[in-house]
Amino acid sequence: MALLNSLFSGVSGLRNHQAMMDVIGNNIANVNTIGYKGSRITFSDTFNQMIKSGTNPENGSGGTNSMQVGLGMKVNSIDRNWNQGTFERTGITTDLALQGDGLFVLNNNGTQQYSRAGAFVFDAQGKLVNPQNGAIVQGKVANGLGEIPPGNSIQDVIIDKNLRLPAIATANVTWGGNLESGSATKRTDVVEMTGNFTSNSTTAVPAVPETFKIYGVDGTEYQLELSYANDGLFDDTAVPPVPAGYTVTYTITEPDGTALVPAVTNAATPQALSFDEATTKSSTSSLLIDEDNNNIKFELSFDLLRSTTASQTPGAKIDKAEVAEPISGTVTVYDSLGSAHSLTIEYTHLDSGTWAWEVQDPTSGTLANGANGVIGFNTDGTIQSISQNDGSGSFSNVVEPDLPTITFVPTSGADPLVVDFSFGSGTNGITQTSLSSQIQSLSQDGAASATLANINIDQLGNVVGIFSNGNSKTLAQIMVATFPNLNGLTSIGDNMYQVAANSGEVRIGEPGGDTATFMQSGALEQSNVDLSEEFTKMIISQRGFQANARVVTTADALLQEITNLIR
Repeated sequence: MALLNSLFSGVSGLRNHQAMMDVIGNNIANVNTIGYKGSRITFSDTFNQMIKSGTNPENGSGGTNSMQVGLGMKVNSIDRNWNQGTFERTGITTDLALQGDGLFVLNNNGTQQYSRAGAFVFDAQGKLVNPQNGAIVQGKVANGLGEIPPGNSIQDVIIDKNLRLPAIATANVTWGGNLESGSATKRTDVVEMTGNFTSNSTTAVPAVPETFKIYGVDGTEYQLELSYANDGLFDDTAVPPVPAGYTVTYTITEPDGTALVPAVTNAATPQALSFDEATTKSSTSSLLIDEDNNNIKFELSFDLLRSTTASQTPGAKIDKAEVAEPISGTVTVYDSLGSAHSLTIEYTHLDSGTWAWEVQDPTSGTLANGANGVIGFNTDGTIQSISQNDGSGSFSNVVEPDLPTITFVPTSGADPLVVDFSFGSGTNGITQTSLSSQIQSLSQDGAASATLANINIDQLGNVVGIFSNGNSKTLAQIMVATFPNLNGLTSIGDNMYQVAANSGEVRIGEPGGDTATFMQSGALEQSNVDLSEEFTKMIISQRGFQANARVVTTADALLQEITNLIR
């Protein structure tokens, strides 16, 4: 019966528009499901009944077209929309969202499954799991050095919350900063005699020594002894009056009183002092003192001396009373037990372009001999040379790539620390310029023992442990999977998918790179369902269902008329 074709076509329309409503309803139901990808349905026609076949054109007549009557419609496909969903910030570190086509890989009771939903938590054993079904997130666990093994072999991501880092003894310290070129120098350049000598003294006064501290070119400390003597020969009967005569003798010794070798050349020869009668100022020429193989080199000046009838007040002023202030920097180092020790290094300006460096004795241990030396600078402010005390008081140059080495014995019972001090090179290290002095430690490679305090997950899926000593270490890396055909995957519930016949071979890889997928910690990907679009499709589905229902009722009415013909 021909009318049955339209009846069956209408029924197929009703059935398939009902399927369309099922898809729409499921999309709307999952509008707030994390990681959900909306589905769409498409239709196609079914078989067509051939009423008349077409003919070819011939001489004298044209061709005719085929005539067919369709037999209804069917579902052509139900596809997922894999477009990116928006991110919702949660602030929970283990909430992960994927930007790109990749999927999380999970192990669910030995079966490898995949998901876009990243609401994960750590279970009691430290496994990163899907709390819905306990499926374990897959990735690669780092070795003891924090290195991720190569390849795409994956395993359960497990983080030991009781993880501890052992103490690491400091072996290298890097310094940086600037030493002001105009700083006062420690080296003694000028010793100025000051005060007054009584011109009318009639009593001879033997040499009265005064001792001053001076410094050599390399910063070595010496004692300068100045002795002033008065002959007491003032004669006011002479014309003009003859003032009392004065002499000065200088002697230089080691700090312990040992005489210099070779001895100071004119230490035993008193220097007579002369004064201008009109101005009472000294007219004695300065002496250039150059002793101890040129290590002591300064000017002994008498310009500030006076000779008047006032009381005698001789003295001396070193480098115009300027004091070289050491520039210091402090670094915290760690011994083999993880105990912290503060080491302070002081830089003292010896001379133009030359600075002494010395590590100060800390209270928590002792330094071996040789924790000091000299740094020389080029005219552009960069380091020219570095020397270190060899432990016996002699300085030897440190040749690259060697570094000055400091040996420190802690009182904590830990192993002695042998620390390389790097002062850098070029403008990347310590410089000497006109800028103000500021020295600081740029880095040191030691650390105290520490416990795991927190974790972070970066965009490449690296699970980074943050420890109580402030250090960080890579603990694992979460991997992602990509497929040639995402629509070939089948959904198995719980926001999970599994491989099916047309999905293609899974490719496991690191976030970024070939997977072109990046990870966002502290966020979740929301459903990509567009409600306005779904409501529009709902109207279309309703109208399509309604129209097909009209076809069925109309066909039924025609059948009723036909059956009434026999009456």
